[in-house]
Amino acid sequence: MYALVDCNNFYASCERVFDPTLNHKPIVVLSNNDGCVIARSNEAKALGVPMGAPAFEYEQLFRKNDIKVFSANFSLYGDMSERVMNILSAYSPFQEIYSIDECFLDLNGIDVDYREYGLKMREQVLKWTGIPIGIGIAPTKALCKVANRIAKKFPQLEGVHIIDTEEKRIKALKWLDISDVWGIGRRNAKKLYSIGVKTAYDFTELPESWVLKYMTVVGLRLQKDLRGIPSIEMELPEKRQSISTTRTFEKEYRSFDELRERITTFTALSAEKLRSQNSMCKRVMVFIEANRFRDDFYSNSVVVKIPFPTSSTLEINKFAISGLTQIFRKHKNYKRAGATLMDFVDTGEYQPDLFLNSNPKHAKLMQVIDKLNMKYGQQLIRLGSQDRKTHKMRQEKLSQAFTTDINEVIEVKI
Repeated sequence: MYALVDCNNFYASCERVFDPTLNHKPIVVLSNNDGCVIARSNEAKALGVPMGAPAFEYEQLFRKNDIKVFSANFSLYGDMSERVMNILSAYSPFQEIYSIDECFLDLNGIDVDYREYGLKMREQVLKWTGIPIGIGIAPTKALCKVANRIAKKFPQLEGVHIIDTEEKRIKALKWLDISDVWGIGRRNAKKLYSIGVKTAYDFTELPESWVLKYMTVVGLRLQKDLRGIPSIEMELPEKRQSISTTRTFEKEYRSFDELRERITTFTALSAEKLRSQNSMCKRVMVFIEANRFRDDFYSNSVVVKIPFPTSSTLEINKFAISGLTQIFRKHKNYKRAGATLMDFVDTGEYQPDLFLNSNPKHAKLMQVIDKLNMKYGQQLIRLGSQDRKTHKMRQEKLSQAFTTDINEVIEVKI
């Protein structure tokens, strides 16, 4: 058996943890630069706010219905996610973190009452973090997704649903619309509707030859999984082959110094992720882009080869800035930039060169910096050329960094 644990309306729930007056109030969270809606509470959904809604077009609806609007606070959401996932990891020897707000747990070999086990998970996560979760338990990952949807749909289930009999499986699949099946997608849903497939159960009844022909082996695995035959395996986290940090600016930049500060910050963030997976890089790509709505639009990128593998922010940034120097043009209105680290080697497998290598002192320095930044807040220790503000975006409705900045934690007054 497997479990899919999904945080309910995660971004909205994170905001509610630190402001209980928001409970049962409609909430929306906006994308970078407060552009469009990327998350909604159930109350906001009920008021007709669609996903991806441009914020400026819905301002009147927000005011009329007293919808609470927040800028995306990704540092808060990321930290809360890590706390939830750490708690859940104790309930299974194998956890697959699927996204920021959901994970699969392998329950095979765990001899427990699954409902009681799920309720215990839910109670502990809620008590320790304040985040409500829904849990679906079933013999396959695809059926876990179905069970999880049912658990969140029907309050009487108390957030936990188990598909452990053939009767429950068939009943669940007949209830679920084909467009809501995990992994189907809009294009396949349209194709399936055209041949009369309306529910997940209808899909499981299709000939395997048809599914293989029109939906490839991926669709066939999904069909078998929905039939209760484990076909989609738990996945080990893979090391990334490239790491990017890109941002659209809150305003237009014209000077080289402004862009250099941004590229330095982006490089530092990417290098930190590089070290976290014990990798070193041999190339860095830098790009800059002017405002595409102006007549003087300009966009360019360059890949800079580093003469030795390194994970040092100091060394990588040196080559990134040399790349920026090559592509920067004066008198342009820059609106976007980014840095991408590429061409990785594992730290443990790297064979040092006889003449040209990364500075060995940097490894220990980076280790100390990462440890302090993790303990006391992201980018507490940074390069002198970096601004204190990591992400310069328009975030007019940003909540506090309640868990990642000591200066913004909640104060309790007695």
